[in-house]
This record gives sequence, structure tokens and C-alpha cells, in this order.
Amino acid sequence: MKIEERLDWAARHVERIADRLSEMRRWHRLGTAFLAGALSVLALQPFGFWPILLLTVPVLVWLLDGVGEPVRARRRKVLGKAFFTGWFFGFGYFFFGLYWVGEAFLVQADKFAVFLPFAVTLLPAGMAIYVGLAAMTARLFWFAGYRRVAVLAVSWTAFEWLRGILFTGFPWNRVGESLVASDAMMQAAALVGAAGLSLIVMLAAGSLAAFDTRMPARRVGAKPHNGAEHFAPLVVAGVVLALVWVGGAVRLASADTAYNGNYSIRIVQPNTPFATSKDNRNERIVSIIGKLLRMSAEATRKRPLGPDGDTIVVWPEDAVEVLLAREPYVLSAIARMLPPGALLITGANRGEPAPDGPPDRLRRFYNSLYVVGSDGKVRAVYDKHHLVPFGEYVPFRHFMAKIGFEKLSHFRGSFDTGPGPATLHVKGMPPVGPLICYEVIFPREAVVPGDRPDWLVNITIDTWFGTTSGPYQHLAQARLRAVEQGLPLARSANNGVSAMIDPYGRLLDTLPLDTQGVIDARLPAALPPTLYARLGDGFVLFLGILLFLLSAWRSPSLKA
Repeated sequence: MKIEERLDWAARHVERIADRLSEMRRWHRLGTAFLAGALSVLALQPFGFWPILLLTVPVLVWLLDGVGEPVRARRRKVLGKAFFTGWFFGFGYFFFGLYWVGEAFLVQADKFAVFLPFAVTLLPAGMAIYVGLAAMTARLFWFAGYRRVAVLAVSWTAFEWLRGILFTGFPWNRVGESLVASDAMMQAAALVGAAGLSLIVMLAAGSLAAFDTRMPARRVGAKPHNGAEHFAPLVVAGVVLALVWVGGAVRLASADTAYNGNYSIRIVQPNTPFATSKDNRNERIVSIIGKLLRMSAEATRKRPLGPDGDTIVVWPEDAVEVLLAREPYVLSAIARMLPPGALLITGANRGEPAPDGPPDRLRRFYNSLYVVGSDGKVRAVYDKHHLVPFGEYVPFRHFMAKIGFEKLSHFRGSFDTGPGPATLHVKGMPPVGPLICYEVIFPREAVVPGDRPDWLVNITIDTWFGTTSGPYQHLAQARLRAVEQGLPLARSANNGVSAMIDPYGRLLDTLPLDTQGVIDARLPAALPPTLYARLGDGFVLFLGILLFLLSAWRSPSLKA
């Protein structure tokens, strides 16, 4: 069989599949959209099989083909169908992509397991609204051929961006994060950020759907056009992705191995289990602090901890389960552990009295990051500002307390919000941008404008989510922040995945989940500010508007 005949044979099958999808009605259409969204999760970490999107995104496009054209009296009905088609796709995507959220409700199952069904359904349902709105908006401008794919890509990216901003934001599992599976391909984030990666992925993934089921000459039973015509957009998309890969590979090949002075980092992963009702609190605290001190001070084959280098030790979020600034004995023990001139970065809670109250009556609490010197003195404090709803603060907390809902944290009530992103300038350490847990998923808040640090540090507790996909997805986003800003990132997670990440997003060293250990690494040097670091999402906004205008220009009108 000749190549042309093979292409024609494949084109006929694509036509049949596309027509059957576009002709689906109601629950068949919505069920297929849910299944396509669920399969799309395979593109994310820890699977990283991004080619699955080359099948699932075209399915969404062809399903949207079948909802009709938004003209005259039928506009509301057609847009409603488009919204629910997109919503079911998004619900499948987020239901299986965020299932791990339910693990947190099993940590203290006797108190919180009752909320698990609501958490694993309501959060995906809310996030799916953005996908439904993206599909509905795209359907308003459903041009012919590949143009409708481009409009869907722009609309998807726009609403994904809004998802990271509205209602405190939750930009978790952007479709562009799938490119983290390739060190080379994720280098494009240095130019266009995570939002730009999503635009690239959606444009490429929908290429097979350039075949338009609404074209009169392309109905089932009719002789298809030249088979090569069907697959030309797919070939073009393949070329574009190949160029993205080549560009990233060239960038990595020319990367110099440079370090920031003589600074060395020891990242500690203690793998401390959650407290149980049987634990004695005082004994537990002494045990945890003892473990952290031993792991921080012990010599390893890679590096004996000593005065021969400028050493920075990093402990995870809430590593010390005390109000650190009010515990002189703990600070004294840290001072004895650290070599002269060394520093410790650790997570701990912080308490403050009310402005008009006695100093020993604490009323305000913060999830904080401390920098402690070898003299036992606190050199700097950063208070987390982007808190997790219902995890670190309860919206409408006074009302919620009355009906018995308590947050999953150490203190009753809510943490207070810190003043915002910061760069810590501490003598004996390069300027650092602190990111506590959840904060690393927000690209626009990673670095303070006008005060660029030399490196980023991310401390976290992913223990809440066990050995699910959650910790791997969290790590993927940390890697993208490093690429976007051109800054190395040290990550300490209580039970993993801890890592030293270079400014190209590469994992220089890691500790797997549920293991105890340390990472010893030199601190990589920062790169000059990337295009994304200088322009943010503005460049992607320009590209999106330009792409929409090109799609709309002289676009043929198709009737249902």
C-alpha cells in the first residue's frame, strides 16, 4: 500500500471517529467528555505521558462541534451545551488529577473523614467551571478548521490564568505542566512561563482536530480530501514541538556549571510522621528536634559539615513544632549544632500578642520561615502570605466555628496573613526568596519586583498527601518556578520530594518519598533575568490576542 493510500485510509477512520463524536447527544457526549478529561491526567506528573493530549483534546473539539452554532434564538442553548461539555471534561481532569486532596482528611480520620467525599468532588467541580467557561467562550468564536482549535487554546489559557487569580487562586495542574516531563521542552517557560506552555500544548494537542466535521464535503460516506491534508496540521504541530525541544536542548547544552561562591546547602528530610492522640507532645517535640539536629550535624561522604565552606542548612515547613522565637533552649541547641558562620532556614509557627493585649497572651499566629545564625539568634523571619483555604485559614471563620468546622492546622481558628512576597537579605547568605509550601505554585508571586534574589527556597509538608500524585505535581511546579525566573531552588519537604534544583529546572539531587536523609549540594549561580522574569505574563497576553485576531481574520462562516 502506497503512502498516499495509507494516509487516505487513516483519514477515513479519523472522519468516522470525528463524525461519531460530533453527533453524540446529551449523556453520551458528556460521558465521553468526562472520560477524555480523566485520561488527560496521564500527561501530568508522576506519569508525564503528555502525548495522550494529542488524542483527548481533539475529542473535546469534536464534541464541541456537535453542539450546534450559536446563532439567533439558539445561542443560549448552544452555549449551555458547550459549557457543560467543557465542564464534564474539566471535572474528569480535576477529579483524577486532584484525588490526593482526600488523603489529608484521613490523617485524623475520626474527625475529618466525613468531609472527604465533599473535598474530592466539590473542589474538582469548582475548578471544572473554568474549563466550562473556556469551552463556552471559544464556542462563541467557533471558526472553521484549525482556527477553532486556536481559539480554544487561547480561551483555555485565559481561563487557566484566571483560575490562578480569582478567589485567592488555585493554578494547580495547568496543562502546560505536562512539559516538565522533558528537561529540554520545559525551557520554553523561561520565555513564556507556565501560561505560555499551556498555550503551546493546547495548540499542538488539538492539531488533529483541524479536520472540521461541519464542512459539507466531509461527511461520513463522502470521499475524503487528500489524506495528507488531514494530517498536515499534526505534522506541523510535531515540527513545532520538535523545535521547542531542540531550542531547549541547545539551551541546556550551552549551560555553564557555575556556583554562587562557596556556599553549600544541606537539605534535611526528616520524614517525621504526624502526631497521634497517643503521642506525648513534649516527648515528641524533643525527639523531632533531636533528629533534626543529628541529621544536620552528621558528616556524609559528600561533605563533612564543618567550617570549610559557607553552610546553609534547610529544614522543612513547621519542622520545629514550637513557637521558635519563644524557645531559647531550642535556639541554643541550634547554635551548638551549626558551625561558626553557618545559618539554618526552618519552618516554625510564630505568635504575636494582640496590639492592645498583654505580651504573654498570644492572639495572632503565623506560618513562618526563620533564619537562625550560629549564635542562636533569629536573623530574619518571613510570614506566609498566601494561605490555603480551609487548610490554614477558614473563610468566614467565626461563622464556621459556630457550626463546628475546624481547620486542619495546629491552632484553632486561622493563621494570620503575612505582608506579602519578600527577599531576605541576611549577612552570610545570598539574598533568598522564601516560598512556604503552597506559595510556590503562584508564578507571579515567586519574586519581589525590583528585589531579585540569588536563589529560592521552598519548605513544605506534603506528608498530608501520602504517596499520591500530589507531591510529584507540587515538585513539578517548583521546577517551573526555577526555569521561569532563572534561579536555583532548594526544596525541603518533610517526607519528600526534597530536591536541589538548578536554574534550568533540572534535578541535581533528590530524596524520594517516605525516606529519611539529607542532600548536600553547592548552590548554583543564578542566571540573568529571563524574558518571563522581565515581562511576566504580558508577553503571553500579547501572543494570545494576536493569535485570536489571526484566527478571526477573514474566517469563513459556517452554519449548523
